[in-house]
Amino acid sequence: MKPSSKPTTLKLEHAFPVALCLLIALATSGMAADAPGKVFDVRKFGATGDGKTLDTAAIQKALDECGDAGGGVVEFTPGTYLSKPITLRTRTTVQIDEGAKLQATGEQAAFLKSGTNWLEAKSSGDFVAFINGRNLTDVTITGPGTIDGAGENYWGPAETARQKVPGYTLPRPKLVVLTGCKNLIVQNVTLQNSPSFHLGPVECEGVVISNVTIKAPPHSANTDAIDPTACKNVLITKCHIDVGDDDIAIKSGRAVAGRAFASEDITVTDCVFLHGHGMSIGSETAGGVRNVVVRNCTFENTENGIRIKSQRGRGGRVENVSFSDLTMKNVVPAITFTCYYMNNSAKDAVQQPPPKTDTAQPVAEKTPAYRNIRVSNLTATCQGSAGIILGLPESPIMDVVLENVHITAPGAGFTVKNAKGIVFKNVQITNQEGPPVVVENAEVTGLEQTKK
Repeated sequence: MKPSSKPTTLKLEHAFPVALCLLIALATSGMAADAPGKVFDVRKFGATGDGKTLDTAAIQKALDECGDAGGGVVEFTPGTYLSKPITLRTRTTVQIDEGAKLQATGEQAAFLKSGTNWLEAKSSGDFVAFINGRNLTDVTITGPGTIDGAGENYWGPAETARQKVPGYTLPRPKLVVLTGCKNLIVQNVTLQNSPSFHLGPVECEGVVISNVTIKAPPHSANTDAIDPTACKNVLITKCHIDVGDDDIAIKSGRAVAGRAFASEDITVTDCVFLHGHGMSIGSETAGGVRNVVVRNCTFENTENGIRIKSQRGRGGRVENVSFSDLTMKNVVPAITFTCYYMNNSAKDAVQQPPPKTDTAQPVAEKTPAYRNIRVSNLTATCQGSAGIILGLPESPIMDVVLENVHITAPGAGFTVKNAKGIVFKNVQITNQEGPPVVVENAEVTGLEQTKK
């Protein structure tokens, strides 16, 4: 996707307030105001909730009858409900009460679309998720109970496979995948121990994810918490995330019909990230990403703070992005905006440093192009280097403002390479190795105050 000659301009801190007000209203209402209120208790359909008996048939029957009735609430009262994959219906609220757990079965073959040996799967597309839904309207998943993916049955083999083939991701099922849905709410619930990604809205519109806790062990590879993919009008707020991969990753792997940008109008606010790979855009950006606001979030012990990541062959336009009021402690590093993603993944031993010299290549449809990015009021302490802005020779990262940014790092400072229109305002980089800022093939102003 080639960038147009003139970037879209807007004041990001005031972006799309009407959409946000609507999403916040949905979040506080719990479900659409006109949704039916009939309750379908899964125990009345035969579920035992004893944690030993498979309750799949009873749960699915409750969901189907709810859908056939025009909508309502499918309720899980206290207990542990062991289940194979299930499918949601339109105008349905899945209510998991306090003391209730919806538990994925450890029977791995149950998640395969065909065959019985999950280790023979060729891609994640060979699996169904634990909770599925497609082309639905007015769907809510709410707590305060728990949905558990039994991921511990998968993480060991996945790590063994990665050790044998560096960088390899062993295909596994996901926890919640909802595709092509409108008015989706996930709130007040705990999602945990997914085999891979936890919550993946795909090509959805009008999404609120509020007060959700998502957790998996730090060593559990590819356990992304929230991955909105090609979604529009998304609010992620007050979530507490502690996982083994991206805490949030906004993805856009392909174009969506009727949209100039597949992923747009997305706000992340008041979230806490503990472990994981931070707040990311990418690496799939071919469909385009615009109008993203991230504000008032805290990071501790995460690999990466804020990150925009892509590479040749997977890229597209990423523009109009605002990061503000962020506090980071012990991150690696604070800021990573890179068009060499496979060469810039912190702590991953299989990744190689970006090339010291690179020849400009023809700009193609999937060349990454980042522009109009603002980072303000960020304070960070790092384990290693401070950060990097790294564009391509043929596609420099453009129009980035760092304002009131204070980063302390025991290693290298901040690198800016293959970039134009980079502005530092009250930026302080306090580091131990080399200069505070390294500039190469880049236009940067405001460097005189980068170190006390």
